[in-house]
Amino acid sequence: MRDLKHMIFFENLLQDANNELVKQACDEGKLALGYNCSHIPEVMLDVEGCFGVRLRAPRCISPDLATYYMTNRSCPYSKSILERAFEGGYNFIDALIGQECCATMNRMEQYFDYCKLIPKEKFFTSFLDVPLKKTEWHVGYYKRQIQKKIIEPLRNVYGVDFSEENIRRAVERHNEVCEIITELGNLRKQNNPSITGYEFHVIQLVTLVCPKYLILPYLRETLEEIRNREPEREVKYRARVMVVGSEIDDPDFTKLLEECGAFVVADRYCFGSLPGREKIIIKDGETALDAIARSYLNENQCPRSMGQENIIGRKRFLYDMAQEYGAEGLLVESMKFCEYWGYERAQISNWMMDGFQLPGTMPVCQIERDYTNAATGQLRTRFQAFVESLEIKRIQTGTEG
Repeated sequence: MRDLKHMIFFENLLQDANNELVKQACDEGKLALGYNCSHIPEVMLDVEGCFGVRLRAPRCISPDLATYYMTNRSCPYSKSILERAFEGGYNFIDALIGQECCATMNRMEQYFDYCKLIPKEKFFTSFLDVPLKKTEWHVGYYKRQIQKKIIEPLRNVYGVDFSEENIRRAVERHNEVCEIITELGNLRKQNNPSITGYEFHVIQLVTLVCPKYLILPYLRETLEEIRNREPEREVKYRARVMVVGSEIDDPDFTKLLEECGAFVVADRYCFGSLPGREKIIIKDGETALDAIARSYLNENQCPRSMGQENIIGRKRFLYDMAQEYGAEGLLVESMKFCEYWGYERAQISNWMMDGFQLPGTMPVCQIERDYTNAATGQLRTRFQAFVESLEIKRIQTGTEG
């Protein structure tokens, strides 16, 4: 297929947290608000005068200093973020909006404050206590957390205007991003799609790390380009795979998987679009904040959500998405020392292969990985073996071709 006009630009935006568009927004006087988790309502960080930046640590190889503070048995994503903070990689942010749902990540975020890592006089950290369940009461609690931990400190410290009108404008801009990503993502359902999993991964990532108002013109142009793009004459992939897991913010992970013959049709991981890029619908009689709290808490599929309904619901969500996107198997990933995803990875594998509480079964490949793709050779071997197993299964079941 013809190369996308802005792909190199998008790839370059992912090389540093303080990328070209972030610098432009900061030069225009906008407040840069860092965050690390899909439980944080990014739309609230994108109101007028602000923009959210989901923190990444590209090219971080050895988080030695962070390991001194957090031990070598801590989540490598959290350590890599802290290491980059010690290096001065996030000196541009004006606040860090964190959460208390992951102890390791919360500890990492607290070091931003304890060690005075951001050299800005007004810089502050704030942490949301995100509920474990999804009842109407818990939505109300989550809404109060947004008011107390995001709205009040930003209003008091920086004078940010969280009027209903401003929040609704942020929702409209957020929804346009979601519409574009959803349309691009739906193309992956086709037998011979006009977008690769790698391209989609890159585009999804830039929507998380760039100011929405600056990245939107490029997204609109790219969407129109892909709408008119001719796919390959022949299908190039050997198997269709859905990727599930924790923080996968390195598009080279997807590239490696696709180089092994897989086509990544769906992305159910912490930096992915399923969920994460659903439109926020404001119902009659409710405020924009009501809709945001309801949407973010109910749509999230994080394995920390407790209760039988949520545990079973997550597995059925995966199975339904795999069927909808035509996945032949699941690649389930967890970061080393991640308690939540370590349990979830094992549970997904057993439930999917046995068909427990599900309409059917799905082949699964489990991997545990570091934050970086340091063990590329081992991953390549696992990926190739999984793709071959899916091909053999297709032949055995008579669905080849």
